[in-house]
Amino acid sequence: MLRRDVFRAGLAGAAGLFGLSRANAATAEERLKVAYHLSDADKVNFVLGNIKNHYEGTNGNVDIVLVVHGPALAAFKSKGASGAISSRFAGLVQQGLVPQACGNTLSGMDITLTDLLAGFQLAEKGGVVQLAELQHQGYVYLRP
Repeated sequence: MLRRDVFRAGLAGAAGLFGLSRANAATAEERLKVAYHLSDADKVNFVLGNIKNHYEGTNGNVDIVLVVHGPALAAFKSKGASGAISSRFAGLVQQGLVPQACGNTLSGMDITLTDLLAGFQLAEKGGVVQLAELQHQGYVYLRP
């Protein structure tokens, strides 16, 4: 009887390990979806650095949306953006970053998408609504 119990325990353990390795393989193939929230002007460089690190840390296996509203949006105006922000931002867009500008902030600042650095899309219903919708779609919410 003891041999049979040992055999069953070994078989159950092997099956568990096989199932675990299959689950890990499936997870590794899925792309992580992340929504970054940026509204503080003093955090623009920090958030862009976080996004760069995110791409590097996942070997690019991540979909990132950056939703910008409030005072932070002014840092992305093409005529006023610093060279460091412009080049860092352009590189991230090239890696796949999807930047979205709050429609309410654009109206409030009296600017348009064409006034911003290339790549921005309009979050027509507003930045916070867009963030909630992204979370509903399975995006992980980060606000550094």
